[in-house]
Amino acid sequence: MTSSPPMAPAHHPVPRVRQRAAAIVRREDGRVLLHRLQRDAFWALPGGGIEPGESAAQAITRELQEELNIVVALEDLAFVVENFFNYAGVAYHEIGLYLHARPLPGSLLDVSAGPYEGVEGDQQLVFAWFDREQLAGLDLRPAFLRSALMRETAGVQHIVHRDAP
Repeated sequence: MTSSPPMAPAHHPVPRVRQRAAAIVRREDGRVLLHRLQRDAFWALPGGGIEPGESAAQAITRELQEELNIVVALEDLAFVVENFFNYAGVAYHEIGLYLHARPLPGSLLDVSAGPYEGVEGDQQLVFAWFDREQLAGLDLRPAFLRSALMRETAGVQHIVHRDAP
């Protein structure tokens, strides 16, 4: 009887796999809505985890309702993103579906310049509008968004992005 040799230990931790939906909310003047946890220095597109049985559009709608008590008009899919990163000491492999969106006429996002305060569980969130020029110097994650949000693109793009080694 032969036995298999023991498996070598992994050099990298096995990443947590998660699904995320995010909204690229743009005003008519081209500014884009970003958010961050108050404790974090970096910004991201608003959205969150997709729950079992939920579509990306449903997840975005739920997250924006929970976090900021707003609704946006969701449009076409812009990006499918495979994002590899570390956060709070945990490695992640995130599959993201990023949809174009716009503020509803007369809504808070349409009539107020912000910034806006929101909540994520017991965490405080800050939402703010940024124009294209501001994006270049911003700590925006995933980092590919700095350049991707500066240009108008048609169709869906598949992005593989690695912030983590």
